[in-house]
Amino acid sequence: MPAEAISVSDDQGQSLEAFKAKLQDSGLYQPASHDTAASHNDITLMRFLRARRYDVDQAQKQFSDTEAWRKQHNVDELFRAFETDEMESAKRFYPRWTGRRDKTGLPVYVYRLASLDAPLRKELETVPSKRRYQRIVVLYEAMTRFVLLLCSHLVAPTPVSSVTTIIDLEQVSLSAMWSLRSHLQVASTMATANYPETLSTIAIVNSPSFFPTMWKWIKTWFDEGTRNKIHILGKDPGPTLKSLIDEKDIPQSYGGQLPWKFEDGPDLDDMIKNVIGEMPRGPVLFIDGSTVKLLG
Repeated sequence: MPAEAISVSDDQGQSLEAFKAKLQDSGLYQPASHDTAASHNDITLMRFLRARRYDVDQAQKQFSDTEAWRKQHNVDELFRAFETDEMESAKRFYPRWTGRRDKTGLPVYVYRLASLDAPLRKELETVPSKRRYQRIVVLYEAMTRFVLLLCSHLVAPTPVSSVTTIIDLEQVSLSAMWSLRSHLQVASTMATANYPETLSTIAIVNSPSFFPTMWKWIKTWFDEGTRNKIHILGKDPGPTLKSLIDEKDIPQSYGGQLPWKFEDGPDLDDMIKNVIGEMPRGPVLFIDGSTVKLLG
């Protein structure tokens, strides 16, 4: 089923059509024609509507700001031409897709902060801030233009527009978190503004004793809607995670059966393998059931 054919309620559908009309009038959206796809898919437009609680005017404002941001940073060309090896290397510093999905079909990501050890943090600091920012943008493009569309294809017509994330704080020191604070804040602020509603449930596991102190400044990076999705779990997150994710798709480190660790690439489930075979490297799109490789 094409990515455009998503299932929404009647009220949501009316808001979506009103949103499209306002965007089209403003030159921000072009509907599909007989030989051309729409400029933006419905999954993306619905994310902006949800972020603004279906207030069409407010959603238009955020969408317009994001389109201006995309032009400022030349996002489409940045993603199209981003070098494959650099993109794959950059994944070491950010949440990684396990290749699995939760019970509702959302992709499951894991971020193990202790994996960003002192040598990796030093390596990250040597990258110019502009290039670090571009790496974050490229990885969000990969998530929204490949992973989410692939997962939507598997459960069509139900749209998949967000991810379930496990954040692992085991063996993370306060000094390490402090040294990463700017890096993490830039990513969180950029995502909230320009990739709204891409975070679903966020499960924080193995939180250290100093976490309440750390949380006081971390929570300011997120809007209220995102903060409400964050759940602090104890040292045994398995029972809670199993309510969200099938045991076979939870990494063994968190009480599941999947032999996956943060340093691994995606361990694709069988349904995904049937569609794409293996996980492609570099910048790719998922269009009408197929992988489309970009320049990279």
